[in-house]
Amino acid sequence: MYSLEQVKYDDQVILTTEQLAEFYGTTTQSIAQNFKNNEEKFEEKKHYYLLKGAQLKEFKSQFENFELPINKFASQLYLWTKRGASRHAKMLGTDRAWDVYDELEENYFNPKTQQRLPQSPTEMLKLAIDSTLETADKVEKLTTRMDDLEQNASIDPGEYNYLSKRISSEVQNYITAHHLILSSKQRAQLYKDVNRGVKEVTGVKTRSQLRKKDFDTVDRYLMDWVPSRATLMIIEQIGDEAKGQERLF
Repeated sequence: MYSLEQVKYDDQVILTTEQLAEFYGTTTQSIAQNFKNNEEKFEEKKHYYLLKGAQLKEFKSQFENFELPINKFASQLYLWTKRGASRHAKMLGTDRAWDVYDELEENYFNPKTQQRLPQSPTEMLKLAIDSTLETADKVEKLTTRMDDLEQNASIDPGEYNYLSKRISSEVQNYITAHHLILSSKQRAQLYKDVNRGVKEVTGVKTRSQLRKKDFDTVDRYLMDWVPSRATLMIIEQIGDEAKGQERLF
């Protein structure tokens, strides 16, 4: 059975009544009687094909070189599909029928494709190259995935503290370089400005959402940070308001 050559009709793998009877350990008469008694459970072109006349003649001529047990004098021929063979195994209900059907399903109806071995040095070389390229592609995809996971990991506490200190340092450096004397409210505007810039260049809503991939971006941003013109005007307005309040007392 394992070496049985697959035969198809209408793109479906089929078996003859004689084959089913031989495999299931029964007679063709028993197969025919089971079908006759349960014909309503069988659907043509789904469970079986019935060939007559020109169709039968064409089938015989097409598969004359196959070892199919076909009565050359028969006026009609039943061809059973995988589903039809399963129905007959169920009707017979014997252990042999089910065991044989399992083997037919695995080795005849759904045979596993066997890979052809290379036949020449050129084919062997091509197989080796293809295998190497496939392995390299898998390694590259795995490496890329690992890099992505690492870069999208949350920034660690040490890096977060470093950036926080950098922000404080850049704000203080700006104040010192421009000889500014600022109130806490004015200083808050500088911190608000630098934090707004950090969120804009990284696309995060809060600094706690920074990822490892953002570390270098923020570091470069802080190196060139200066407060915006709008922030400087707000700080100036806050100073003018404070002077006005002082004059009131």
